[in-house]
Amino acid sequence: MGDAFIRHIELLGYEKRFFPSQHYVYMFLVKWNDLSEKVIYRRFTEIYEFHKTLKEMFPIESGDINIENRIIPHLPAPKWFDGQRSTENRQGTLAEYCHTLVNLPHKISRCLHVVTFFKVRHDDMNPVTDSLNKKPEVFLLPKDSKRNPTDITGPIVLQTYRAIADYEKSSTSEMALKAGDMVDVVEKSENGWWFCQLKNKRGWVPAAYLEPMDGPDESEEQEPNYAGESYVVQKSYTAVEEDELTLKEGDTIEVIHKLLDGWWVIRKDETTGYYPSMYLQKAGEVNTSMKSELRNRSAPPRRSTIRNVQSIHKQGRKQISQEIYRRNSKKYILSQNKANAIRERNEPQENKAKAQPAVPPRPSKDVILTRCTESTRSRIL
Repeated sequence: MGDAFIRHIELLGYEKRFFPSQHYVYMFLVKWNDLSEKVIYRRFTEIYEFHKTLKEMFPIESGDINIENRIIPHLPAPKWFDGQRSTENRQGTLAEYCHTLVNLPHKISRCLHVVTFFKVRHDDMNPVTDSLNKKPEVFLLPKDSKRNPTDITGPIVLQTYRAIADYEKSSTSEMALKAGDMVDVVEKSENGWWFCQLKNKRGWVPAAYLEPMDGPDESEEQEPNYAGESYVVQKSYTAVEEDELTLKEGDTIEVIHKLLDGWWVIRKDETTGYYPSMYLQKAGEVNTSMKSELRNRSAPPRRSTIRNVQSIHKQGRKQISQEIYRRNSKKYILSQNKANAIRERNEPQENKAKAQPAVPPRPSKDVILTRCTESTRSRIL
């Protein structure tokens, strides 16, 4: 494999930290060419020093020789006192800066200076903390408001979940768990991998290994939608469990229930079953990089496959059987077909040919001579 380079940098938000003194760090999700994704934390003063060095390395592209040649984006200098308001207001500029940076010519976007700055450091995975101080406050940028820094949330009170079984990580971006561990969830991805933190550790964890503290069921879980949403299969999958479906790339299906563990209930013709959501893409959406990414990614485990589950709740999680999904799905389809038939019967039959008016008979010569004008009478004389 060639040298490492960055495919994408996404600003997630920022943290307000209290050790060794109060300060702010920005949170970035960095996606690399090997398809790995890392979360890093940087102070703005660090980012600005990085920017100044980059300009010195590329004086032509920074516009120092001729301003018309500038392609390296602008970045305002830090204020004498950087408080929460300036940290928040700067996010739009910073997000745009990162987007432009990774799209610069390769000699800049893939240079050692850029790659090194955005690599994971030890304190990204193990931030320095003091148990006597307050936990960092997290301010996440809503996904539908990336370009509007005024929509920043927070501070976010992170949800605490409990691990129901031991989990051994399979990559450096994941985090191992022991049954009973209490983790704070930073991000819930719909593919079933959640970004969590445990004391001074952070990483991705399968949602199936976590349970909420106040009950076995997820309050955020959506209800089934038997009307279905049209999706296209981006990666083939062969069913392992009886309640799963085997599909091939390019198949069109309908999603009828989006579950938080990343295994959605889908409908193919009259059959329903579970399928990994990360292998699906909404019909009509364009994502050219998705297919290549999916070849090296695995679906999260399902809760039904986890051994030695140790839950703190006496009742199990509510679960709808595939028989009920199929029955309700069939009922919905039949009701829609019946409604369509009634609608068609009641609609006016616009496509039927309209009756043509009859052509009147030609008047006789006597009628023309007695009733028509002199001009008309002269034509038959």
